[in-house]
Amino acid sequence: MDTRDRNTDPTAQDAMLPNASLASDPLLTHVTQDITPAPSDQQNKKSATPLRESLRHLRRDKRAMASLGIIVFFVLLAIFGPPIYQHIGGSYQSALNSTVGPSLYHNPFHQELDNQDNFLSAQNWLGTDSVGRDLFARLMQGLLISISVAVLVEIIDIVLGITIGVLAGYFGGWIDQLLARFTDIMFAFPGLLFVILLAGIFGTAADTAFSNIPIIGPNGNARLILVSLALALTSWPLMARYARGQTLQIKEQQFIEAARTSGSSNFHIIILHIVPNLLSIVIIASTLNIAATIVNEAGISLLGLGVQSPGSSLGLMISDGTALIDSHPWEVLLPFIVLAIIVLCFSFLGDGLRDAFDPRSKD
Repeated sequence: MDTRDRNTDPTAQDAMLPNASLASDPLLTHVTQDITPAPSDQQNKKSATPLRESLRHLRRDKRAMASLGIIVFFVLLAIFGPPIYQHIGGSYQSALNSTVGPSLYHNPFHQELDNQDNFLSAQNWLGTDSVGRDLFARLMQGLLISISVAVLVEIIDIVLGITIGVLAGYFGGWIDQLLARFTDIMFAFPGLLFVILLAGIFGTAADTAFSNIPIIGPNGNARLILVSLALALTSWPLMARYARGQTLQIKEQQFIEAARTSGSSNFHIIILHIVPNLLSIVIIASTLNIAATIVNEAGISLLGLGVQSPGSSLGLMISDGTALIDSHPWEVLLPFIVLAIIVLCFSFLGDGLRDAFDPRSKD
């Protein structure tokens, strides 16, 4: 028997050697493992919802996140700052009020006539105004007033705007024509002038009618209710237009047709399908509108038609300090700088929200 038949082909054996060496090469195995994506990463990418993508995009916007942090700081300062500030400091002997403690001289409404127009000090952190009231305490009170008015106006703005806009866009026909014409009529009113008109005519009556309401009524804040309602009545038409335009697009989507086919009522479709899809544009529009509301409230108080003394608001502080701008400019610059920071922060945050939640602004 020929022994040569038992030998394998050396050429074929040599040809198999490179493949075997490559398969056993640990470096190549490591590279192959790096190239292949992990199953968990693929699952995370697949499970990412549009909301998560929008929030991730918002977190990457440093300007918007910094603005959000400043807004949260001002809100916490306005809510928790006054009770804490009134427990900081010791008592001192006043020439007019005998012994005065921090709960009194850090009160935004207390006047120390022997301590007028002081600059920064350990007792009064941001100084005092022309009648001896603590500027830091009044600044926190003014922030609280501005934020409260903005929140109240936005609640009314969102409720009226979404209700009228969704009804007009969803049902169409004569309902749309009626509500659209009513919205146009409200647009015809110049907002700020309308508020000034109402405050000028009914402001004194509002001070009397709302003076007994706790928290709001005393200390010259009674007509804030009138100012807030007037601002809300002139701001909701823009929200209604946004809601109507989005509703016209959403109601033509396939999931709305599927809900109708399954027998869902119009009320069920509006509440569970239309309104939730409006939240992104509502948040964006509300954030931008808050800045305008704060400026309008400050302007009304600056004209003497909003918060009345001894109350405090940013506009009233600017108005009180205007007469002393030559000798004590700090009393005007302080509320003006805070007002400018708040407006800029809300504007930057609104821009960031629009970039994050508006698909047309994304690459």
